[in-house]
Amino acid sequence: MSAKQPNILFIMSDDHSAQAISTYNQTLVDTPNIDRIADEGMRFDNVYCTNSLCAPSRATILTGNYSHENGVRGLSEPFDGRQQTFPKLLQESGYETAIMGKWHLGQGGHSDPTGFDHWNVFPDQGDYYDPVMIEMGEEKQIKGYATDIVTDLSIEWLNKRNNEKPFMMMVHHKAPHRPWDPPEKYKDLFADKKFPVPKTYDDDYTNRANAAKMADMRIEDLKEEDVKGVPPEGLSQQEVKDWKYQRYIKDYLRCVVSIDDNVGRLLEYLDEQGLAEDTIVVYTSDQGFFLGEHGWYDKRFMYEESLQMPFVMRYPQEIAAGSVSKDMIINNDFAPTFLDYCGVKAKEEMQGESFRTIAKGEKPDDWRDAVYYRYWEHLTIHQVTAHYGVRTDRYKLIYYYGDPLDVIGAVNKPMEPEWELFDLEKDPLELKNEYDNPDYAETVGKLKETLNHLRKKYKETV
Repeated sequence: MSAKQPNILFIMSDDHSAQAISTYNQTLVDTPNIDRIADEGMRFDNVYCTNSLCAPSRATILTGNYSHENGVRGLSEPFDGRQQTFPKLLQESGYETAIMGKWHLGQGGHSDPTGFDHWNVFPDQGDYYDPVMIEMGEEKQIKGYATDIVTDLSIEWLNKRNNEKPFMMMVHHKAPHRPWDPPEKYKDLFADKKFPVPKTYDDDYTNRANAAKMADMRIEDLKEEDVKGVPPEGLSQQEVKDWKYQRYIKDYLRCVVSIDDNVGRLLEYLDEQGLAEDTIVVYTSDQGFFLGEHGWYDKRFMYEESLQMPFVMRYPQEIAAGSVSKDMIINNDFAPTFLDYCGVKAKEEMQGESFRTIAKGEKPDDWRDAVYYRYWEHLTIHQVTAHYGVRTDRYKLIYYYGDPLDVIGAVNKPMEPEWELFDLEKDPLELKNEYDNPDYAETVGKLKETLNHLRKKYKETV
């Protein structure tokens, strides 16, 4: 192993589901460059976000802490950049640091990026075409397509950086976030293709909590600006849904193809500069996303498609090519893991754990066997109910608490608390709530004990 500190290239897209990456799923789209990272490193199959929403996940990745600790529980709460983050710790330890692309943690005052020698980010969500960007506090409009621009800026910074220092760069694409505007060159890609619908596409939410029935993120709810047009006249309700789905999935995947192209540009740059051997490369997303599963788009729920984050990592010095991990990892773990690789001690307040040994193929004996999740916003965008829960290897227990506890959003709309239990071994598609099944009473009791233990461990008392 090399004694020098590794570089880190952290590439993250927004709302890019694992099922739209071909190393995870062969049925939708080919992503050869993202797959290359997995082929030359490790694919992680059980990486989970702890709050499936853009800003909260980003705050957790930076701090290693849950939303209630880092202060970003929902989209309305800005990030306080005075708190400790892994870029700050790397910067203090001699790393040159940069972030390009989507920040989405508020701007101005204590919400500007901190811990970075250079930053150039979109205001809020940013635009797909000719976006305004904020470079070190100064707004500039840049002609072109957002995904290409973020990569151009990243390569430009890599060419200008101090070659005497190791670097940590975060490349944050806004794509494939809604409204899924593809680049001009891919606007006709997939034009003649009809994509298959997921198995749960026509889910009627029978045997489920009311929370699933209430959510207004169904394919039918997609707006004209989302699907870039109006359905033809004379279609049945099902035909309108199918028409919208094909428009939605094609634009989403066109954005994904553009991302994959740009991942390839960065990998080629590392090869050309002789940096590949000493650089940790990560590709991930800030959370999962529904691509028609359960008849939905968007995220927020604790269901698998929303909970799972794609995560592939390459580091030739330590990670065996073509390896796969099934161990449970959460986005709180990213920060302490990067610090571990760089020889920098993580702060005690970080709630995540380094999974460096897992990436080597050596699972620690005391590694977690359960994941805690909490979504704080209540009946805001898409009318999703606030909830928390626990996922183990086999089971998932979800508590939709609605109003009785602290929430963000519609506190004037209390709901009756509800529970869901899924047996993921028998019901991997999460279609049958077993909570009231007496055969699972003992399982429910044990899962509630685990849930209470994790809430106490992570200092979540509300």
